Amino acid sequence: MSDLILKAPPARLCVVRLSAIGDTCHALAVVRRIQDGWPATDITWIIGKTEASLLADIAGIEFIIFDKSDGRRAYRKVQQQLAGRSFDVALCMHASMRANFLCRKIAAPIRLGFDRARAKDFQWLFTNQRIAAAKGQHALEAMMSFATAIGVPPQPIRWDVPIDDEAREFAAGFKNPGRPLVAISPCSSQRSRNYRNWSIENFTAVISHMKRLGCDVVISGGRSDLEIEYGTALSAKGSAENVVARTSLKQLAALIEASDLLICPDSGPAHIATTCGTPVLGLYATSNPDRTGPFAARELTVNRYPDAARKYLGKAVEQLRWGQRIRHPDAMNLITIKDVTDKIDGFFSI
Repeated sequence: MSDLILKAPPARLCVVRLSAIGDTCHALAVVRRIQDGWPATDITWIIGKTEASLLADIAGIEFIIFDKSDGRRAYRKVQQQLAGRSFDVALCMHASMRANFLCRKIAAPIRLGFDRARAKDFQWLFTNQRIAAAKGQHALEAMMSFATAIGVPPQPIRWDVPIDDEAREFAAGFKNPGRPLVAISPCSSQRSRNYRNWSIENFTAVISHMKRLGCDVVISGGRSDLEIEYGTALSAKGSAENVVARTSLKQLAALIEASDLLICPDSGPAHIATTCGTPVLGLYATSNPDRTGPFAARELTVNRYPDAARKYLGKAVEQLRWGQRIRHPDAMNLITIKDVTDKIDGFFSI
């Protein structure tokens, strides 16, 4: 069923969106719409452990944490917390086998999932209703379809991720009066073969350009060897501050919030920046920014995805499956240093 409308706001609603950071930021916008449109509805959110460290202190939402590192015990723990409870509707906004199994553990007459084309890992076998099919939607718009399907009134998009004073104090330490602060999150994830990362040499040239413009630069990232390598190289000779592997997600959010600009490839920090209202200069060649790019800063995106599609797949974007990734190790090299510095100059009105 694609036009599901509840007759009345539900008393109890359960959301399933475990990961990743960017997608949980999209899901938060949906949850905020539900809170604003149906303030009396009790909301429970089943979420991943890492993502919970950023979002689980949001008021008015019960969070149940799924820690995938616990293996099968993680499912039992969630089931124990759900025991004896029922919901009017479950929004299954995560189409993966791990999430699908969790959806089946939720006692709800309506388990709403993606339409057949977007229901990965056989999600349609685990849900009993579907959102309306649509083509060419941004990932956030696709998730918003869940709220529309159950009849939540339209609301202004908001996120309002809580950031504590301690995290903001940490971020304030990188701000200097009269000097723009630019954050760079150079790596998309810990996976070595996602091919979304621009080169250290290119980032080094861009940092030199920003230093000539009078910007302060800080490098952020996680704890993988690759991210640490990038942080060390890009902060060499004092060209940038290096906080790779040294921040919590709350501190990272505070740092992005304090920055005038974030530069990054297709990654979670791009969407954290959207929640904070920080402009994002996104670097895209292996994935389509119209689907996964920063939702609120598309004019700053460097988009070489069409070029990569033609060069490495021999096709126009319109001929590709929506959201298809281009897994070629040289694709990000299509983004030139000038592509990025021109965007920087335009942003700072040079």
